[in-house]
Amino acid sequence: MFLAIFLGLAVSALLLGRCAKDAPVREIAYSALRAEAAAGGLERVTITPTEIRATRRAERTRWSQPRDVRAERVDDPQLVPELRAAGVEVWGAHERDSAVTSLLSSLIIPLLMVAVVLWFVRGARRAGPMAAQAGRSGARLYAETATRATFADVAGVDEAKQELVEVIEYLRTPEKFARLGGTLPKGILLVGPPGTGKTLLARAVAGEAGVAFFSISGSEFVELFVGVGAARVRDLFAHARERAPCIVFIDELDAIGKARGASLNAHEEREQTLNQLLVELDGFDPRVGVVLMAATNRPEILDPALLRPGRFDRHVLVDRPDKAGRLAILQVHSRKTALAADADLDAIASMTAGMVGADLANIVNEAALLAVRRDKDAVGTAELQEAIARVIAGLEKRNRVLSPAEKERVAYHELGHALVALALPGQAELRKISIVPRGIAALGYTLQLPTEDRFLLTRRELEDKLAVLLAGRAAEELIYGDVSTGAQDDLQKATNIARSMVRAYAMGEGLGPLSFERDRAATMLDAVGGPGRGEYGDDVARAIDAEMKRICLAQHARALALLTDRRALLERAAVALLASETLTGDELRALCDAPPVAPVAPVAPVAPVARSA
Repeated sequence: MFLAIFLGLAVSALLLGRCAKDAPVREIAYSALRAEAAAGGLERVTITPTEIRATRRAERTRWSQPRDVRAERVDDPQLVPELRAAGVEVWGAHERDSAVTSLLSSLIIPLLMVAVVLWFVRGARRAGPMAAQAGRSGARLYAETATRATFADVAGVDEAKQELVEVIEYLRTPEKFARLGGTLPKGILLVGPPGTGKTLLARAVAGEAGVAFFSISGSEFVELFVGVGAARVRDLFAHARERAPCIVFIDELDAIGKARGASLNAHEEREQTLNQLLVELDGFDPRVGVVLMAATNRPEILDPALLRPGRFDRHVLVDRPDKAGRLAILQVHSRKTALAADADLDAIASMTAGMVGADLANIVNEAALLAVRRDKDAVGTAELQEAIARVIAGLEKRNRVLSPAEKERVAYHELGHALVALALPGQAELRKISIVPRGIAALGYTLQLPTEDRFLLTRRELEDKLAVLLAGRAAEELIYGDVSTGAQDDLQKATNIARSMVRAYAMGEGLGPLSFERDRAATMLDAVGGPGRGEYGDDVARAIDAEMKRICLAQHARALALLTDRRALLERAAVALLASETLTGDELRALCDAPPVAPVAPVAPVAPVARSA
């Protein structure tokens, strides 16, 4: 087809050139044309490979003579110089042209047109493979020996590992389960906070079973073009069936598994991808040796169709580790780290309550880097404790210089937190008070680290937390009679605690044992256009706000009263903190136990004693 187009364009160009040549002109002899040129009668001459065309000057042309003439071309090298010497304008033959050159010059435009057509055709051919490639899943495949992760590399999640042991046994010996007609759950959903090791646990299952491992993120399915995500889901399951037995792991499942119809901004591509995933799970035969695992930290927003029996019907909780789990995680991450003799990992595990595996790995790494900067050969307790403070509060900013007035205000603020925390029972152990700026915006910090895991808090304990949070602002009011912007983060945390006490835990007065917090899953699954806020009226909302305000004001007054009774200690501790910039909890407790230094009273003169003679 393209050859026919090219030939048609070429013939058209030749015919146009031939028509131009066939224009009516008078033919004369070559000698006559040359003589007329020498006499100055020619205005312009065009030389072609076969003929010479000339246009006579108008003033030299008689009315009966044609103005355009032509003659047969003669190979005469003197012709062009003579024409130029006579002032004739010469076109087309500054050098000898051949017939091939003339043909090519007349075909330049057709050739360019053909080139453009071919360029578009090649682009269309490339678009075909690219479109087919867009439907590929893009999952990263780890061979049986490439996962390099076993249960020995996963610590702190013993209960989750126990629930996954039967998955390993099924992949190793599927006939053992088939003998009694048992089948493995189609989908296993790992649920837990970020950083608890859900992805590592899935890879460890594949490593223990010795099978291939497909890993892909949920966001990799979603594309701009509708249908691409569904095609990738089909491609992923097709490749998994070919490599069975294997494990397919989808990280961040909530990227494609959000509840449908949960918002006005519905994403058609994401919903089609979710529908295809549901279809694949329905037609998924667990006997082929493919185990589907997924992870999310937001299970409440997942579509109920994903969580029903027959799909992701087994949920494994990968929770925050307890003290024994944190100790095991620290031991795993410190295998390749040289620890000093005084490095007490058990104490570090006690100081890191609430932290997850990613936090603990970061602490070990930060401690190792700090030991290198200090030119030490091993990581000691000092480096580990400093790493904890760095992870919690951020990096020290020694270059951020505060004015003496600001430094003094920060000292009183932080000591307000510390002294109230020491005065109230049940508070986390006070470790450090510092007025050295840390992180992005912290001008100082008071480090409290719990020594045990807590799962329940009473109303009194929450009120004590509020008093400690508001004590920094209370100390500024007590000393300066004014407040600053330094309590912004404290106020936000205190407001959140008070809101939870009233709305979620029913710890307020006058509202009864009612919870006004709506379940997040129910909120996501409500029909579009449903109630946007809690199911209560304006009067209840005003009562909630008033109760939150009452709780915070009461604890602020409580903190202010405690600091007023300890004002002398507050001022004495501020002098010590300003001098050293850092106080440990033991040093502050020593200052509290030390008796105040009483001023020395002047000694009265002794009157002379009269003696009798």
